[in-house]
Amino acid sequence: MAIQIPSRQLFIGGEWKEPALKKRIPIINPATEQTIGDIPAATAEDVEIAVEAARKALARNKGKDWASAPGAVRAKYLRAIAAKITEKKSELAKLEATDCGKPLDEALWDMEDVAGCFEYYADLADGLDKQQKVSIALPMETFKTHVLKEPIGVVALITPWNYPLLMATWKVAPALAAGCAAILKPSELASVTCLELAEVCREVGLPPGVLNILTGLGHEAGAPLASHPHVDKVAFTGSTLTGSKIMSAAAEQVKPVSLELGGKSPIVVFDDVDIDKAAEWTAFGIFWTNGQICSATSRLILHESIASKFLERLAEWCKNIKISDPLEEGCRLGPVVSQGQHEKILKFISTAKSEGAKVLCGGVRPEHLKKGYYVEPTVITDVTNSMQIWKEEVFGPVLCVKTFSSEEEAIKLANDTQFGLGAAVISNDLERCERVSKAFQAGIVWINCSQPCFTQAPWGGNKRSGFGRELGTWGLENYMTVKQVTQYVSDDPWGWYKSPSPSKL
Repeated sequence: MAIQIPSRQLFIGGEWKEPALKKRIPIINPATEQTIGDIPAATAEDVEIAVEAARKALARNKGKDWASAPGAVRAKYLRAIAAKITEKKSELAKLEATDCGKPLDEALWDMEDVAGCFEYYADLADGLDKQQKVSIALPMETFKTHVLKEPIGVVALITPWNYPLLMATWKVAPALAAGCAAILKPSELASVTCLELAEVCREVGLPPGVLNILTGLGHEAGAPLASHPHVDKVAFTGSTLTGSKIMSAAAEQVKPVSLELGGKSPIVVFDDVDIDKAAEWTAFGIFWTNGQICSATSRLILHESIASKFLERLAEWCKNIKISDPLEEGCRLGPVVSQGQHEKILKFISTAKSEGAKVLCGGVRPEHLKKGYYVEPTVITDVTNSMQIWKEEVFGPVLCVKTFSSEEEAIKLANDTQFGLGAAVISNDLERCERVSKAFQAGIVWINCSQPCFTQAPWGGNKRSGFGRELGTWGLENYMTVKQVTQYVSDDPWGWYKSPSPSKL
């Protein structure tokens, strides 16, 4: 059944606005390779208008309408957004699956998480007022000090295409809870549900300019937004290369950034595991969301004593994954997002083979799907540390494998990467799991699982996977500044300088 894609404009100052240059970008359904609609293409001219709208939103009524309003006021809007998302869950999930290719069941789960994230930050917004004017104990009785938490200002939120609405929400919800005004720039490859978020905000009466949404190309809309002098912070999720450029632009203005970038995460499987349980988690860790996850555990580090049996069983699990149109019932692997991404993934596989690696299973288009950007679940063995497939992020359903003989060797292989987002260990020996968890150089560690993510827990990486943490209370702190207020409370003069003679006037 064909899904109707709504035709939208840019969302600026609470209204739909046509792009200044009237340009639009086609939407390609990755399952059919057909054009199914288009999105507006913002440029620097639209960025200027959006930034002005955001600044007006913060200044309106001297800030009392939003930035300095009680947290409960902002919480009311966040809860209204959550309720609307829940009401529209089925429609939004179908749009998401059609736009980016993820299986419908995943997209439905995402929409539940979107609503839950808005609810969570509504609760935190409610609690913000109690955190104001918190006293600090001082060693001098002549002074009193308290702390104010204030919104950082206008924030640019630049988000990826693998979780279009959920990744946007990870930034939008805490930014609005904090009292910021935001400009969201989603990926041009999957923007449909972010524009529907704009419609939701319009329906619940979110004050004009508090959230503005600009779709468009990175170099035409994202770059001028990130470098705009009246944007107070940039939060970005995406590639390490783009994150580096955003960091450079922000450095010129000494502007804070938070970056959630690429990954090449390990999953270490020891020899004491239940092979079927471990094989399923290994598959889930790399093939969930069609392999397009920054935290994907794409490097399997496998104990040599079970390697042959484990890989044979893993291949059977891979061949049992249903690959289909994402809207088809039971789909567990859909198409990757675009032709460019499809070609890039196949090139990675081709290069791995030319460097001497072997494809255990997958690596090609499924025979039953003649159209669409599909790649079978792929497992690559005989990998060495110098190969591209071991070192670089593929961002697709491709797992590479190395074996180990000792815990020390496994840890060394796991940390043999420029990235540091996630890492997983599977073993029945929980003391060993704890040791390995501490040794991993990663911001997120999973024990006997891979990829679970909860709104309440911090998310972010180390090394070239970026810095800063989203979600939980850490996500809210991303969008707040801390102000110290110190008062002299003694009736006595300070007395540091010698008092001049009394004035003769």
